[in-house]
Amino acid sequence: MSTDSQDLVPITLTHHGKPHTFSFPSDATISDLSDEIADSLSVPPSNQKLMVSKLGLLKPPFKDPGLSISSIADKKITLMGSTAVEASSISEASEHASRRVTRQSRPMQKVSAYKTHDWKKEQEEAQYTFTTLRPLPYLPNPSKSLQFLQRLKADAGIKASMRKHKFTVPLLTEMNPIEHTQSNHEGTSRTLGLNRNAGEVIELRLRTDAYDGYRDYKTIRNTLCHELAHNVHGPHDRNFWDLCKQIEKEVEGADWRSGGT
Repeated sequence: MSTDSQDLVPITLTHHGKPHTFSFPSDATISDLSDEIADSLSVPPSNQKLMVSKLGLLKPPFKDPGLSISSIADKKITLMGSTAVEASSISEASEHASRRVTRQSRPMQKVSAYKTHDWKKEQEEAQYTFTTLRPLPYLPNPSKSLQFLQRLKADAGIKASMRKHKFTVPLLTEMNPIEHTQSNHEGTSRTLGLNRNAGEVIELRLRTDAYDGYRDYKTIRNTLCHELAHNVHGPHDRNFWDLCKQIEKEVEGADWRSGGT
């Protein structure tokens, strides 16, 4: 029995700020660790993202499923991932937030009830918008990210510009900073936004690199203007930059908080 215990390799990871230690045979692999996480912490493989010092991000399906547990046992490991219960709560939070936005809009509707109803504008705003908002459930406080995405969707300037250019984006989501940061001898480069398939999906870098807060709202909004311009123009040519600057001016001008109309 003492021989068996000597052959066991302890490995510690942190999840939601709490350390968890597991013991594995010396020939165990990263895939065995993934199975243990699913069984012991109720985080399914599809939600698992392991931050391993010096190795970076590892997630199922692993590029090297046979990676030995022993090779990472002495490294700092952070598990980012929601349990099945937590993931379902994100959907509930989204529904709750939508109901809250609806309730908050009712007093304004009463005030404007005596004015001519602009049905055309309402129909266009419902059509030319972001159909779905999706935070990353495995990152801390996804409900805050959802609120940030809702603020962008409801931004008066963004709504006006999307309506003018007839932009409909099926999915607006956030990006994981660590997956879009590269460091080398020349320095660190960060991707601030991505537009996939000419407007099917737009990803925005909402969080700070340390995951301890959120970036400046207007900076992110300018990034969104940049990505919306990619709905029309792919390359960063003169046509793209002309449209990008036009959208930025439209958004700033229609934002009543900054003095626009």
